[in-house]
Amino acid sequence: MTATADLAMVNLDSSDPAAHAAFYHRALGWEITHSEAEYAMISGGGASIGFGLVEGYQPPAWPDPAGQKRYHLDLYVDDLAVAEKEFVAAGASKPEFQPGGDRWVVLLDPIGQPFCLCPRPQG
Repeated sequence: MTATADLAMVNLDSSDPAAHAAFYHRALGWEITHSEAEYAMISGGGASIGFGLVEGYQPPAWPDPAGQKRYHLDLYVDDLAVAEKEFVAAGASKPEFQPGGDRWVVLLDPIGQPFCLCPRPQG
């Protein structure tokens, strides 16, 4: 199939776009390119992530076997243990349920959205 589109960016619902962007700015090192109460954006590595205010936003439950599968971010890291400590220090939390065993780590960002830390492929 011939590509008919290019990914412009990913937008995430948020209860606090500016704080949400600040967390991922710190986590990824990407530049905050826009920050207001209603919408914020970070950019880096040829991509952007936007954070849009949704009144009454409720984060997904984790785990939620009865719920529908949602998207989440997977982030490559060089050292799972070190990255976990740094993300928690930046405001993330680690839920008890960890389906990856020692293969990856699930964390919740400051507004409760799950994301995964994955070992960077070697070679």
